[in-house]
Amino acid sequence: MQSTPRFDPVARRQQFPILQALTERVLVFDGGMGTQIQAADLSLEDFRGLEGCNELLVETRPDVIEAIHERYYRAGADVVETDTFGGMPYVLDEFGLGERAFELNKTAAELARRVADRCGADKQRFVAGSVGPGTKLVTLGHISGDELSAAYRVYCKGLIAGGVDCLNIETCQDILQVKLAVIAARDAMAELGREVPIFCTVTIETTGTMLVGSDVAAAVTTLEALPVDVIGLNCATGPDLMQESVRHLSQTTTRAIMVMPNAGLPRNVGGQAVYDLSPQELAKFQARFVEEFGVAVVGGCCGTTPEHVEAMAAAVAGLVPKPRPKTYEPQLASLFHSVPLDQDTGPLIVGERTNANGSKKFRELMLAGDVEGMLHMAKEQVHEGSHVLDVCTAYVGRDEGADMLQLLRPLVQQVTAPVMIDSTQIDVVEQALQVIPGRPIINSINLEDGEGKADALCRLARRYGAMFVALTIDEDGMAKTAERKLEVAKRLYDIVVDRHGMQPGDLIFDPLTFTIGSGDEASRDAGVQTLEGIRLIKQNLPGVRTILGLSNISFGLDPYPRQILNSVYMAEAIRYGLDGAIVHASKIIPTHKLDDEDKQVTLDLIHDRRREGYDPLFAFIERFAGKQRIDTGTQADEMTLPVDERLKKRIIEGNKIGIGKHLDEAMQQHKPLEIINDILLEGMKVVGELFGAGEMQLPFVLQSAEAMKAAVAHLEPHMEKVAGEEKGTMVLATVRGDVHDIGKNLVDIVVSNNGYRVVNLGIKVPAEQILEAAKEHKADAIGMSGLLVKSTVVMKENLELMSQRGIETPVIC
Repeated sequence: MQSTPRFDPVARRQQFPILQALTERVLVFDGGMGTQIQAADLSLEDFRGLEGCNELLVETRPDVIEAIHERYYRAGADVVETDTFGGMPYVLDEFGLGERAFELNKTAAELARRVADRCGADKQRFVAGSVGPGTKLVTLGHISGDELSAAYRVYCKGLIAGGVDCLNIETCQDILQVKLAVIAARDAMAELGREVPIFCTVTIETTGTMLVGSDVAAAVTTLEALPVDVIGLNCATGPDLMQESVRHLSQTTTRAIMVMPNAGLPRNVGGQAVYDLSPQELAKFQARFVEEFGVAVVGGCCGTTPEHVEAMAAAVAGLVPKPRPKTYEPQLASLFHSVPLDQDTGPLIVGERTNANGSKKFRELMLAGDVEGMLHMAKEQVHEGSHVLDVCTAYVGRDEGADMLQLLRPLVQQVTAPVMIDSTQIDVVEQALQVIPGRPIINSINLEDGEGKADALCRLARRYGAMFVALTIDEDGMAKTAERKLEVAKRLYDIVVDRHGMQPGDLIFDPLTFTIGSGDEASRDAGVQTLEGIRLIKQNLPGVRTILGLSNISFGLDPYPRQILNSVYMAEAIRYGLDGAIVHASKIIPTHKLDDEDKQVTLDLIHDRRREGYDPLFAFIERFAGKQRIDTGTQADEMTLPVDERLKKRIIEGNKIGIGKHLDEAMQQHKPLEIINDILLEGMKVVGELFGAGEMQLPFVLQSAEAMKAAVAHLEPHMEKVAGEEKGTMVLATVRGDVHDIGKNLVDIVVSNNGYRVVNLGIKVPAEQILEAAKEHKADAIGMSGLLVKSTVVMKENLELMSQRGIETPVIC
């Protein structure tokens, strides 16, 4: 089979002119497009009545867009971005233009290409295809992965066909969206037979995370595993609030770094959006980023102008980007955080209980369809110290893929640990990869069915940026001796690394072990062979890591002896080079808590130290017979808390499992409405404070809101229906000309679960419709939402209209 070349960011810089330029100078991108269009003072006729559809201007007013591109080039930009930020088919559908997405994106690219060629007399000019985030968050279920991928393929094909030099997947708010966009872009290139580099910028909010809660480390870990040439930041804030994120990029990523800040945050002055960061201030920050952090691409986002670009170009003239690190420390990532494979405090712990084959409790919950119960088990494992969760839903007679997706979709939003996909079915692995943000690990790849299945798994891992647990099993079965374990490991290494171009750090070998507790003569030395296999693999295959499904070593023994053997064996395996363990973390006993004789007899068993008159297996069984398992769990019993505190804690933690019994107990002391107002809403108040302080990510806020909703639903039958029971009514809408509804819908969820009634009117809602709804529903407040800069102007106009009519209903923008 032909080998797949490894993605090499250094080598690629010699293949594409725009990347070659990065080795010679700092590249300067353009500034904001939207603010320049707004400054052009266009009429509604210029948009063919489709206000807010800037992407249509490449057809209706190409002269305006060409003039904007040209001003940026004349100001010193090396690269301009196409007028396609909202070019996603489903976004254009809001204006009735979805079917024209390919055509409009191609036209925009061709238009920018003409200007680039016209302005290229003094130096080569480039065109970046602007690929925006759309208006729906795939991780939160606003759109399916298949729908989003299909939309991105059309989007990118238009830009590539139009002649862009690179794609810039920008303003990314969801790392699953990033992954699907990169994969779709690569598919579009393959379909058209034209490859271009991929630039990608994520948006870090003032909270220090992306909108769905991912920190910059999780974003970098995800992007490092994908074929992306340039990684960076754009939008949300000015450069001052980007500094720590840029510093992290400079210290970690192997890719060139790009920084595109706003010119500060906008203020509405006289109906116009005003940005306070001057061209000189922005240029000073960018020059520092280049010199101190090795940034290779500078530019501007909202509020930046040709004057900002001119100042940046002058500030970075003559500067050459610093070389990037050649290697990236292998890490996994959940939606929220990155997890290094090498833990400072011990081995990487993979929780084993979310496994239908290994946990009777988990299997029963799965068979009962109790997703909340399964999620609770997952959260418990993280609380007990698991760094990663092994998830397996295989069970005879069940649809494994459906069970996997039913659990994974909420799990990735509610659990902070990365996922290990545990399945032998390639289709199930792919379904899981399509819904997991961050960087997961596939358990497992082996050679039991020959090399064909291993090749297929490698193609999936490359496509979705996953890594592997590799089992030392081949066509002859499980390798039993240390030498055979190494032999199989080398074959797998050759396939994964040499044939499919993955990194050695993408492999974690499980040299497997049989039980040493059965008395079977053929497996008495299984523990020793596995220990020696760990040592040989680490010695002969630099860069890989090792892991063990630990409980196999003690299979067949009683619970307490199993706990002892697992604990001592793990400590011994770490001495031989073990990096991780798939284990129930709370059942591992620190070996310093065992007395010397406990440890000695266990080590004798592990190393098969038999001598005349002494069999360590029987000595081990006799020593620990009848003793109870040591409970090392750390979770406090919530029943020790007063019921008020229990309920408040439940709301803050978003735990609705069994909340009814606590509510029933509370109703013995309080009226249902008092429980809502004085206890549950106090918990939601804490949630709001934590979110506002950046200490709780958005999915956990929504989780708390769901717990609140469940609690209110339980209490409602016990409440007398009286007027004014709800705290108030809010009419909520995205304003005229704006199709973005993410923020609006999230506000709806949180506000409605804080005891208010919400009337959600949707997107592109004119002022008259908002006011009619407010009158009809006797609204206590009006909520106006929008993402576009121009939406602040529309909000101001709406407020002026309300003022003229004497409407005094409070308004939240």
